[in-house]
Formats: sequence, C-alpha cells, structure tokens
Amino acid sequence: MSDKESITVLAVGDVVVKRDDPENCLAHVKDVIKSADIAFCQLETTYSERGAPLPQARVPMRADPKNAPAIKNAGFNAVAFASNHHMDYGADAFFDTLDVMKKTGITLIGVGKNIEEARKPYIIDCKGTKVGFLAYSSILPMGYWAQADKPGCAPIRGWTYYEQIEHDQPGTPPRIHSFAHEGDKAAMIEDIEKTKAQADIVMVSMHWGIHFKEAEIAGYQKEVGYAALDAGADAILGHHAHILKPIEIYKGKPIFYSLCNFAFDHPLPEEVFETTRWKELMELNPSWTIDLTYRNYPFPADSRMTMGIKMIISDKQIKKISMLPAYIDPDTRPRFLGQSDEKFHEVIEYMKKLSEMEKIECRFTVEGDEVIIGT
Repeated sequence: MSDKESITVLAVGDVVVKRDDPENCLAHVKDVIKSADIAFCQLETTYSERGAPLPQARVPMRADPKNAPAIKNAGFNAVAFASNHHMDYGADAFFDTLDVMKKTGITLIGVGKNIEEARKPYIIDCKGTKVGFLAYSSILPMGYWAQADKPGCAPIRGWTYYEQIEHDQPGTPPRIHSFAHEGDKAAMIEDIEKTKAQADIVMVSMHWGIHFKEAEIAGYQKEVGYAALDAGADAILGHHAHILKPIEIYKGKPIFYSLCNFAFDHPLPEEVFETTRWKELMELNPSWTIDLTYRNYPFPADSRMTMGIKMIISDKQIKKISMLPAYIDPDTRPRFLGQSDEKFHEVIEYMKKLSEMEKIECRFTVEGDEVIIGT
C-alpha cells in the first residue's frame, strides 16, 4: 500500500454537545477531525426529549436531539455509546438516541436492543482495509448492560476486593484488588476473535477506570486490556476517567487508558458546587477547585488537558501512532495545540509524569505539532 493509500484514524475521548449553537462546540477542531479517514469518539449523553432519570443514574445525561448532527458534521464516523449514561433516561431515551444518531449517518457502537446486537462489531471498509470497532463499558449502574431480552450495552464488569493489610489493626487502610468478570471477558475475547476474522484492524473502545484520580489504573483494566490485545485487538481506546491517564505499549500495541473528555458541555447550577456529593468528588483530584469561569465545564484543572490520537494504517497494520495535544477552553471548546504553544508542552510533561507515577515506559518524541508515541 502506498502512502497515498494509507489510512488515518483519529481517536478522542468523551463528547457531549449540548448548547444553543451546537455546530460551535467543535468549530476549532473539525478541520483536523475531517482530515482523518476514520474519526472516533465516545458519546457521553442521550439525545431525547423523553424519559425520566432512572433512580440508579448518579449524574443523568440528556440533551436536545438538535445537538446530535454536530457530531457527524464535525467529521466523526465511528462513535461508541457503551457507558454509564446510555440508559440514564430509560429505554425510550436510549432508543431515541440510537434513532437520532442513525439519521445523522452514525451507527452507535457497543449498544443494542439485546446483548447479541450490542456485541456486534462496526466495520468500516476504507481504501481496501477493513477497520472494526467494538465497545464495552465497565462503569455500569445496575441494569445498564444488555441481556438476551433486554436493551443496553456490552459489559466488561469488574469485581473489587478490599484486603485488610494489617489484620490486627482495625480501621487501617486496605489494599484494593479488582478483577474482570470472567464471563464478560470471555465474551469480549470471542467478539475480538470473530471481528479479527472479518477485519484487518480491530479497535476496542473501553469505558472504564478510576475517575478523576491522577494516573491511577485499576488492576482489572490491565487484565482486560492485555486479554483484548492478546485476542487480536490492535488498540484499546479508553475513556470515562475525565482526565488523561498513561499510555502503555503492550507487545507493540497501544492501550490508551483514558483519552479524557474532548468536547463536553456540562452546565451546572452554582448550588451544585455546595453539595456534599460534589465536595467529595473534588477531593479525588488536587487540581480541582471551584472556578466559575469554567461553569459549563466544572471538572478539575487537569481535565482541561486532552488529546487526539492519530494512527496511520498502512499494509493493513498500524505503522505510526502520535498524540495531538489539545486544551479545553472556558467555553468548553477543545483546540489542538501547536508546538509554539506552552500548553502543548504542558500536556507532554503531564503525560510523562503519569507514566512515571504508574511505572509505565512510554516515550514521547516531538515531531512538528505531533508527539510520536513509542517505547
């Protein structure tokens, strides 16, 4: 395959478009997104005017369907929906979202009217190379996963075990272990093997991990990520944590543990910031302060750093992986950064720090306005 026939895949994290002027949300980045042959993101909201929040939905997410076309218009053509929000407003809003996105030309990945449909791959045939996508979620309110006769997402559930380190010392901190649900992991492996038989490249979307905690990766994430790559997947596209997490190269294949938010409209009334729950969340990240200039994006300062991942596919293999550092402004709009911008280097240094904290070897080499990722 010549350079002219190579394929560019661009991947970003969580996206919520929810504003009066939807097209404005991604205005600064759409040219870069559209330049890719395949552009991936994770949809983090429902698009519907129906339903009521389910009692188990901790932060119910819903937006006016008029916002949905902006995602397609910005250039995204591979969108996952397996998450902790897809069923927030019940089955009506869930199916409305599938229908609304389908009308824009996007088939949502990792969800369906039953588990069989949720586990189906989404395959894009581009320039003679087939790129398949699967999507799963580990962050699951009760009842959000699909079953044989129930709608929802493809699950990768996890179990947590708290081990008392000093058994004779009541009240001392525990050691935390987490493990993948064996049945879910086996189903994922089967899905990947089947998809690899149909596609040249397989990318697996994972809504997983420990939100807001700097660098920290849960044990089950490595178990699941390694199993997916060993089964034939070529890249793991992680999200949910709302901050960046380390990048690991495992047997030559990348695991992006968290791509952070990308474009995430999340306006909240000021009184929310005074609630006990909000204050408890803020304790998870030392960079988190109440900054009313970011009222529509009320996340930790660390969450303002984000990225796009650019993968070049040639001869039916991923030949080059680079990071496009980006920053989210107070207007909630992401901007890709150039090497001359000090924030460009801030993102790189942050990623280096995360790698060191988790003892993961990953090399970041600046090449123009991109950062080549390797070991």
